[in-house]
Amino acid sequence: MDTPSKRVEMVPAKRQALILEHLRVNGAASIQELADTIGGSQSTVRRDLEHLVEKGYLERTHGGAHLLQPMRATFERETTVNAELQHAEKLAIGREAAGRLSARDSVIFDSSSTVMEAVRAAAERDLPLTVVTNSLEIADFAAGIKSWRIILPGGTVRPGYRHLAGEPGESFIKTLHADLCMTGASAVTGTLLTETSLEVASLKRAMISSARKTILLVDSSKFTAPGFCTLSDISEIDEVITDEGVSQDALSSLHAAERKVTVVRVGLAGAHRPLGSRRPL
Repeated sequence: MDTPSKRVEMVPAKRQALILEHLRVNGAASIQELADTIGGSQSTVRRDLEHLVEKGYLERTHGGAHLLQPMRATFERETTVNAELQHAEKLAIGREAAGRLSARDSVIFDSSSTVMEAVRAAAERDLPLTVVTNSLEIADFAAGIKSWRIILPGGTVRPGYRHLAGEPGESFIKTLHADLCMTGASAVTGTLLTETSLEVASLKRAMISSARKTILLVDSSKFTAPGFCTLSDISEIDEVITDEGVSQDALSSLHAAERKVTVVRVGLAGAHRPLGSRRPL
C-alpha cells in the first residue's frame, strides 16, 4: 500500500514539472519511481500522467511513461507547468538579465516565464523604468511597483494563456523605440529562433525590431528541435543568457554567429554566478 508523504500537497503544476524533469534526465520511468520523485502516491502520479499525456508531453508505457521527443512543432507548454520547469535555471538567468537594466530605461518584456524572473529580479533593484509588456502576469506584478510606468499594447488573449497577441498590439509595438527588449523563444536550433504560434512569433519580431538592443533569455532545455515557425535569426539578438546545462555544440553555433553569450551557474536556492560573458574574436 503506498502512503502519501508530506509532499503530496504540492500543487499539480509543480508535481507535473518534477515528473517531466525526472523523465528528461532519466528517460522512461515507472509509476513507483515517479511517486518517489514527487513524494506522493501512485494514484496521484497516474492522474498527473493522464493529464500530461492528454496535453501532449508524454506517451504512456507499460507501467510508466516517457517523454515525446522531439515535441510536435506546434506543441505549447501549459503556462503553469512551464513556469516550474528548470525553475532554478530561470531564476539565475533572470537575475543576470536584471543586471543589464539602468535607471529610466524603456524596456519591452515578452511573456516568457524566464523573462518573468528577470522582471521579479529587476523589481528588487527599485529602478525607475518604462515597461511595455504583452504579459498579463508581468503587468499585474509590475502594477505594484511605484517607480515603474506600465504600458499594455492591446491584443487578444488566447484561451489558457495570460498574454496578448495580434492587433492592435503588434501595430502599436512597431511605433516604439525602446532601449531594450528581453525575450524568450520556444526553441533555439543552431542560429535559428522559433516559436510554436504564428501570432506570438509575429509580435516578438515586432518587439525585437522596436528596441535598440535585444537580450534572449533561454534555459538550456530550449536548445532543441525547431518549433513551428521562424521567429528570427540569432544575428538579430545582441546577447544570449543561458545556463550551464547548454551543450558545447549549441555554444559553438552562437559563437560562430559572433553573438555575446553569458552562461550562468545555477546553485542552491537559485543562486547564480556568471561563468562567462564572451564574444568570439
